[in-house]
Amino acid sequence: MPRTRTAATTALVAISALALAGCSSAGAADDAAGGAPASGSEGGFPVTIEHAFGETTIESKPERVATVSWSNQEVPIALGIVPVGMAEVTWGDDDGDGVLPWVEEKLEELGGEAPVLFDETDGIDFEAVADTQPDVILAAYSGLTEEEYDTLSKIAPVVAYPDLAWGTSYEDMIRLNSQALGLAEEGETLIEDLQAEVDEALAAQPALADATVLFSYIDPSDFSKIGFYTSLDTRPGFLTSLGLPEPAVVVEESEGNESFYAELSAEEADRFADVDVFVTYGDASGSIISQLQADPLLSQIPAIAEGRIAILEESTPLAASANPSPLSIGWGVDEYFAVLADALN
Repeated sequence: MPRTRTAATTALVAISALALAGCSSAGAADDAAGGAPASGSEGGFPVTIEHAFGETTIESKPERVATVSWSNQEVPIALGIVPVGMAEVTWGDDDGDGVLPWVEEKLEELGGEAPVLFDETDGIDFEAVADTQPDVILAAYSGLTEEEYDTLSKIAPVVAYPDLAWGTSYEDMIRLNSQALGLAEEGETLIEDLQAEVDEALAAQPALADATVLFSYIDPSDFSKIGFYTSLDTRPGFLTSLGLPEPAVVVEESEGNESFYAELSAEEADRFADVDVFVTYGDASGSIISQLQADPLLSQIPAIAEGRIAILEESTPLAASANPSPLSIGWGVDEYFAVLADALN
């Protein structure tokens, strides 16, 4: 849940941030992580970016880049910039260091001082963000509230999501965040390179061609409901962008819905009849498949009855990579598509 803060605390954060910004020096910035990239176009500043809360103007090229929420840090890192601070990862981390493996690999390649990790367990840690003295805060893929946006904006210019919370595609995340860095052209090149990787990985799995995939969440302790991600979520959105058809239930439940997630009663199992592959999180044993097949209602769904269920092991890097991002695609898209295709065999 978002961290609750009093008005006095919020004001203190803003005052502290302004004081920190005022006493920072060029020498301190040079010594810290997050310096400007070694190569690439400088971009034209000031830059103004429109988003869900209005617009943000960045007056000059940022040297100290902070990011909040999921995967925004991957844009500057992919473009050669080490952030001064970024969100600590608590889901999908394989070694407990708060950094996903594909990010860790790239940071090691870039060198420099390690970013400060912001603990977002209870919401944005405004004091920690302010302490890194950022010139810009990237949050193009996030679920920021307007209150959180306003508080962060007292620290530095903020790039928020363009339309709906948690609804930004990885392509748009790259476009917005790279524009804020003065690296819009490099961002477009990155998108093109990633698309080529994705297309090659999908072509290697012909079984997935025209497959109807439902990205679901089914609680093993409660089979009375079927949870699934709507068209607004980046997981099914990624697959749809590649030309895979959407299940009818996803189309129907997404219409007029501004949420990335929906639930239906198991008594409506017939609405999932056109699903070719159920994707869900589960344990490594895959025991949830036999449990689902034993359920009198859910077993009426053809994909479940025939075992066409792709299991992403809970809280693993592979499961995290199903939400595509600039660095996770090269790390795991081949394995991810292979897991989906295997469910059809």
